[in-house]
Amino acid sequence: MLAFNRLKKVFAMAALATLGAAAPAMAATYVYVSNADDGDLTTYTMQGDGSLVAGPRVKVAGLVMPMAVSPDKRFLYAASRTAPFQLHAFAINPANGALTSLGSVPAAGSFPYISLDRTGRWLFSAGYGAALISVNAVGADGRIAPETSQVIPVGRNAHSIRVDETNRFVYVPTLGSDMVFQFTFDVKTGRLAANTPATVLMKPVSGPRHFVTSKDNKFVYLLSEMVGTVTTLSLDQRTGLLSEVSSVSGVPPGSNLGPGLPRGAVGAPGGPPPRNTDKDIWVADIHLTPNGKFLYMSERTNSTLGAFSVNGDTGALKWLGSTNTEAGPRGFAIDAKGKYMVVSGEKSPTISVYAIEDNGNLKLLNKYPTGKDANWVEIVSFD
Repeated sequence: MLAFNRLKKVFAMAALATLGAAAPAMAATYVYVSNADDGDLTTYTMQGDGSLVAGPRVKVAGLVMPMAVSPDKRFLYAASRTAPFQLHAFAINPANGALTSLGSVPAAGSFPYISLDRTGRWLFSAGYGAALISVNAVGADGRIAPETSQVIPVGRNAHSIRVDETNRFVYVPTLGSDMVFQFTFDVKTGRLAANTPATVLMKPVSGPRHFVTSKDNKFVYLLSEMVGTVTTLSLDQRTGLLSEVSSVSGVPPGSNLGPGLPRGAVGAPGGPPPRNTDKDIWVADIHLTPNGKFLYMSERTNSTLGAFSVNGDTGALKWLGSTNTEAGPRGFAIDAKGKYMVVSGEKSPTISVYAIEDNGNLKLLNKYPTGKDANWVEIVSFD
C-alpha cells in the first residue's frame, strides 16, 4: 500500500508538471516612458487594476525621445536627438518586460517620430529640423540595418510618419509647410515613392503634427499643433489619397490661448527666434481607443487632455471636454483593451494613469514617479 501511494504521488506530480508546461504564459502589460533629460527609459508593469509597479531604468543616450514597438511586440525602438543622432533597438522579454539592448545605428537626423510598417521589417523616421524622412531595414532578429536605405526631402518640420492599415501608403505631416506628404510603399523593397498628387495642403499656419488611422482604414485623424484642431480626412482605399472631411477644435472655450508658430528643432540648429509662447496653443499627441469610439489629444500650454466621440460611419468627431493632466503632456498611450491611459509630462516628475470610462471620461487612478522631461509612452500587452 505504501509503494502504491508513492506511485500515485509520482503520477500526480508528473501530471501537474505537464499541465504547468502546457499552460499559456500569464497575461502581462508593460509600460515604457522615455526621459529625454535623463537619457533613459523608465519601465513599469501594469497590474489588472491599472496600477503600476516600477521596474529598472534603462540607459540609452542623451535626449532619447520617440519610441516605437514592433507589431509582434518582440522589440522596442527609440531615437536619441543629440549628436551623434542614433536609432536604438531593444528586445522585450515577455515574462518580465525587461529590455535587452540589440545595439544602435546612426540616424539621418534628429527625429521626433519613428514608426514601423505592418511587417516590422522597415523603420520609418521623420526629421523636424532637417526636413526629411528616412527608411531603415530591420532584421528578423530586431536589429536595425546600419545603413539608411532611403532618405527623402520633404516639407519644413516633418513631425510624424506612419503607414496606413493596409501597409501600402505612408503619410508625413510637415508642420512648417502645412502639408501632408503622401507616399506609396513597396513592402518588398521598403521603398517609398511620391503619390499623385504628392501632398495635401492644410489650412495656413495650422501646423499638421501627429495622426492616427481608423481600423477600417477609411479615415485619418490629423492633429494640428498651432490651432488645436483635429481634422478628419477620408482615405481613398484604391489610391491612398487623402481629402478633408471636417475639423473640430479640442481647445476648451475660454482657455485664453491663441494660435502658435513653429518652434525650433530639438538637438539641431534652426527655427524662429525666441518669443513669449505662454499663450500659444501647443498640442502634441493623439490616440484612438482600440474600439474606435473615442479619440484623445494633449495640449501642453494649459496641460489638458481633450476627448472626442467618434462617428465611425462618417468620421465626424464631437468634442466631449477636457481633463487637467501632467504639466506639458507631450506623449500618452492607451492599453490594448482600451481600459487605461498613461500620460507623461515634459515638465512633470510623475506620470498619470487614467481609467477610460464607458462614456469616454477619464478618471485619474494614480500618479507615479518618472524621469526628467518624460515625453513618450509605449504600452505593450501580452495575452
